[in-house]
Amino acid sequence: MKLMTIYAHPADTITNCGGTLARHAEAGDETVAVILTHGGRIHPNKYAEEWRKDDPDAAIVDADVEAIIANKKGELERAADIVGISRIHTLDHDDAMSTVREDVVDQTAELIAQEGPDVIICDYPLNAAYTTNTHTAATMTALAAIGRAATFLKNLDGSAEVNVRQVFFTSYPTFAADALSVNGVRNDLYVDITPVVGKKIAAMDCFGSQGYDGLFARKLIESNNGEHGRVAGVNFAEAYVRHFNETHPLLPVTDAALAADPLTRHVTYSEIDLRASYPTR
Repeated sequence: MKLMTIYAHPADTITNCGGTLARHAEAGDETVAVILTHGGRIHPNKYAEEWRKDDPDAAIVDADVEAIIANKKGELERAADIVGISRIHTLDHDDAMSTVREDVVDQTAELIAQEGPDVIICDYPLNAAYTTNTHTAATMTALAAIGRAATFLKNLDGSAEVNVRQVFFTSYPTFAADALSVNGVRNDLYVDITPVVGKKIAAMDCFGSQGYDGLFARKLIESNNGEHGRVAGVNFAEAYVRHFNETHPLLPVTDAALAADPLTRHVTYSEIDLRASYPTR
């Protein structure tokens, strides 16, 4: 199976689904990342914080946008090596991109046709109060590109159609464990990332320029992946909303559901102390 992630910024693939990618890479699946913007202005902690010092490092505060972008790409490449991403496609559009643009849809559709992924992972797109959010625009771009790639004809476009089998949305901020609690959309699939949580931490530690390393990496995984893990009955999980319905020959019940013991799972999903197991440098 081939997985493709389509996100707005360089670090998004790691923070949202880095553990899932690591598990698929270990299972022998191919993973490809598409990043729509260069990330030069998003979370510029390293540079902004240096300016606040009495004696700032000139090499940092004098960095131009090309140097900042190059540093971000280096961080992403190191993180990708850790979790097992096979290839990275960076489109290098400006971070301020907040609407769906036809040229970016075309570029993304061409990459989908080139790579032919079975699965695409991107952010849950709907934000009723903030529709110009770059993450929302990135996912709407991805969905438009998926539709466009499905209409390609080899004699017209130089590439046959690509039909993506499933789209998984990340970043839906809901922790409900059943279909009745929130009366609507919920995360309906969890991936247990406990066996690879160290890889996700190490990958996030690569993004020092935006303050995603060290204590923040451990706090994010403890709080977000830890809470999704609590709902899923494991130590750490990444949560997804499936875009398309699925068809099974029989009613599916997972091995994890069959093995779960409601009386003791609160003990088993609380076994790992990230701060002790993965101390900061």
